Parts: sequence; structure tokens; C-alpha cells
Amino acid sequence: MANVNIKPLGDRVLLEICENTEEMKGGILIPDSAKEKPQEYKVIALGTGKNDDNGNKIPFDVKVGDIVLTSRYGGTEVKVAGKEYKVVAQDDILAVIG
Repeated sequence: MANVNIKPLGDRVLLEICENTEEMKGGILIPDSAKEKPQEYKVIALGTGKNDDNGNKIPFDVKVGDIVLTSRYGGTEVKVAGKEYKVVAQDDILAVIG
């Protein structure tokens, strides 16, 4: 787990962008500004949780270390110590990979 000083609150989840090794095809280099936003992330930290109408904690569907797919433009991107992270609501996580 990354040593990051960000603690998500409520049903939020802290995600780290999975580094995809990108190869040049046909010798063409695509600038970062033209690349699609990544959707594959590693779960770094879980929030404090959310309560249902009866006051019971709603369990998270993911755990730290899971690789997940998220909606492309959901959440908030943050940069800490040169590394990019994303904070999303659990509802913005579409699937767990593997």
C-alpha cells in the first residue's frame, strides 16, 4: 500500500492510477493531452463508511488492493508528491477486475 496522507470520508474510495506501459505503434508518439483518461485503478484506502436509514454501516464492495474500473469522468483527481490519485464515491466504481 502506498504511504499517502489522504483519508477518504463517508463512502469515498482513494484510488491510484494503474500504470499502463504504453508502446509506440508505427513510430507515432501520442501526447499526454490526446490520450484517453485511464479507467483502471488500484484501491489505496477506504472511507469511514456510510450508514443506512437504521444507522447500520453499509459494507464496502471493494477492499484495499483491488483493481477496479471507474466511470471515466467521475470523482476528483488529486496530485500528491508528484503522484496522481482519484477520490470517488463507491457508486462510481463499475467493476472489480480479477
